[in-house]
Amino acid sequence: MSAILKPAPSPAQQFVDADDTINNTSANAHFDSVLQARIARRSMFKGVVGSGAAAILGSVSLSACGGGSDPAPAPVASTPPPPAPAPAQKLLGFDAVPKGLADTVVVPAGYTSKTLYRVGDPLAAGLAAYKNDGTDSQMEQRSGDCHDGIEYYGLNSAGTARDPLGSQRGLLAMNHEYMNALWLHPTGPTSGVRPKAEIDKEVAVHGCSIVEVGLADGVWSYNPASAFNRRITASTPMELSGPLRGNAAMKTVFSQDGTQTRGTQNNCGTGTSYWGTFLTCEENWAGYFFRAAGDDAKRSAKDITSIARYGRRKSVNSSTGVESNVSSRYGWEADRTGDLYQRWDMSVTGASTDGTDDYRNVANTFGFVVEIDPYDKTAPIKKRTALGRFAHEAAVITKPVQGRSIAVYMGDDSNNEYIYKFVSKATWNAADANAANRMAIGDKYLDEGTLYVAKFNADGTGNWIALTIDNPVIQANTAYAFADQADVQRNTRLAADAVGATKMDRPEWGAVNPKNNDIYMTLTNNSARTSTSTDAANPRAYSDTYGSGASASTNRGNVNGHIIRFSEAGADPAATSFNWDVYLFASEAGADGASVNLSGLTADNDFSSPDGLWFSEATGICWVQTDDGRYTDVTHCMLLAGLPGTRGDGAKTAINYPAIPATATAAEVPAKTVDTYVGKKPTAAELKRFLVGPADCEITGITETPDGKAIFVNVQHPGEDTASANLGNPSLWTSYWPDAVKGAAAATPQRPRSATIVVTKNDGAQVGFG
Repeated sequence: MSAILKPAPSPAQQFVDADDTINNTSANAHFDSVLQARIARRSMFKGVVGSGAAAILGSVSLSACGGGSDPAPAPVASTPPPPAPAPAQKLLGFDAVPKGLADTVVVPAGYTSKTLYRVGDPLAAGLAAYKNDGTDSQMEQRSGDCHDGIEYYGLNSAGTARDPLGSQRGLLAMNHEYMNALWLHPTGPTSGVRPKAEIDKEVAVHGCSIVEVGLADGVWSYNPASAFNRRITASTPMELSGPLRGNAAMKTVFSQDGTQTRGTQNNCGTGTSYWGTFLTCEENWAGYFFRAAGDDAKRSAKDITSIARYGRRKSVNSSTGVESNVSSRYGWEADRTGDLYQRWDMSVTGASTDGTDDYRNVANTFGFVVEIDPYDKTAPIKKRTALGRFAHEAAVITKPVQGRSIAVYMGDDSNNEYIYKFVSKATWNAADANAANRMAIGDKYLDEGTLYVAKFNADGTGNWIALTIDNPVIQANTAYAFADQADVQRNTRLAADAVGATKMDRPEWGAVNPKNNDIYMTLTNNSARTSTSTDAANPRAYSDTYGSGASASTNRGNVNGHIIRFSEAGADPAATSFNWDVYLFASEAGADGASVNLSGLTADNDFSSPDGLWFSEATGICWVQTDDGRYTDVTHCMLLAGLPGTRGDGAKTAINYPAIPATATAAEVPAKTVDTYVGKKPTAAELKRFLVGPADCEITGITETPDGKAIFVNVQHPGEDTASANLGNPSLWTSYWPDAVKGAAAATPQRPRSATIVVTKNDGAQVGFG
């Protein structure tokens, strides 16, 4: 999701980016404040860091192929070692792409980027091409909007069955996080009461795509007529699976037994299972639901606490004391004459005691990791409630070991939220990678187990704290009295608050280094971090000036973010302790090296706001993607390639915060030193910029063919900062990508749209060599 506040989608639908909202009001201390309780609670920030001032569908056709239940899957084999590169080539041997502000995708010399799959592209035979003027319909059969996390699933050469090593033909499963309503309708979204036709279109562009792609005559294209193609939207029926299936808190008029819900939205990061399923993660889902003024009076105290912790607390004017409605992100509940629109109103409107006559419980059915079989349209889609309920950003599974549990690592993407892992009760059986009924294997490993939350200690160690009803700390919690384990799973954030987990700088995507099983997690930034709340794992608080002149603004906190990594004790996914350090501190190259640019970044690899994160199994490259609002006056968002070492390969480093004298409005703040653990500073050969995207975009989602010769990258929301008042004046649109390049000679204006690109090396070698 966007790393800074963005213009609201319409004047009538004001919405604050949930990434920057603090719903964690727990008394959990940041670790350094535990160690230095004497330090005052107010501070100033140290230092000022200045930041300075035509694609078409592939012409190669692929024959339509059957989906079905895949009765005879190909055997699952481990990824073969990559072919030896040509002697003149070396990994990361390409020249770094410079920072830039061009409205196009820039990749290194010797590489080609091709637009593959754009918003509105057809997913069914005979469907008309997308006109991209706001008049298009049938969005349930077209690509959704705001492409995000993405995974590749191989097919055999005939295109009839799963082949995990298939590198010429496969399926892309991807998220469509949210939407750019300005470009979806002829004159933008309607203010006030939203027309049903607009709502239906907007609901349809959320969710996920499954789309077949293939390589023929050296060119990648997608197959618009493939029988595997499908859309999952914010209306698609889904099963609730795990501890919360059938729970009283999940009952709605749609599913009176609490076993089903409809739709998935705000899907951001992804994961993939070793049995061939797609894991899509519901991130900032809470803002989609409306809540009426006075709704607290109709609910229990426990219910109110739960709702507030997930971002739907009542809204009261601090000056007048008047309560107002808690508005939804897009106003999809505006016309309540039909069930499809009523379901976005989570207020108590019915007379029942159990919620079976309204949608008071509907928000409880969101906030999960959702499992989908990309090969089988008939397989049920399941929300895996055992993995906890929060703003899931990604779900990464460590490589399984025979006879051991599997672990799933997850981040909760909001300021001061937590990092989690789930450890399966079942131990891994390699035969399960071959199973024909992949969703049944998901039942086995993802419905029963233990959910943990991370506590990062000041000495570079950490602990996993079990979020179980038999944990004495959870039993004794008075802020929220947990009834049973299902209550813990539904109110994961409250349980993590209770056990004193570490508040982190917006945990987002995770990845596992295939060389050593170190786990990496991006911490995108945190505008709420101050010098008094810094701790060893989140040690930076500073100021950064964005832009110049009268329009300059100052960002504060951990402005640029960092990437933390940890290794489990004994390399055991079920371990309850770990060791950690920071792989990279994102920063501008010219920032203070003693307090901000701790990783020694240069002009060839400096970056801000790491978000997407992914390791190549073929090459071992760590790919880092940015969702930045702090450095975009200098460069658009980017993709970097890194060759990390091992956790602990760097040094303990001290950051010194000076004393702040007392003022009329602030208490005196004593001097403070925060020790952190910085990984080895990367050389120019170990980290460099590989790609820079078009205007206003986020670079997000990356996957590859098993042979490593093609990577697929999503470019989200180009042109997002175009003002709604400028819709009628194309010259004022900030981007024309991907169908034109703004600023190019005689460029014909095109409405910008998110898209998937494929990047290949011109000589056919693996991506990342040069």
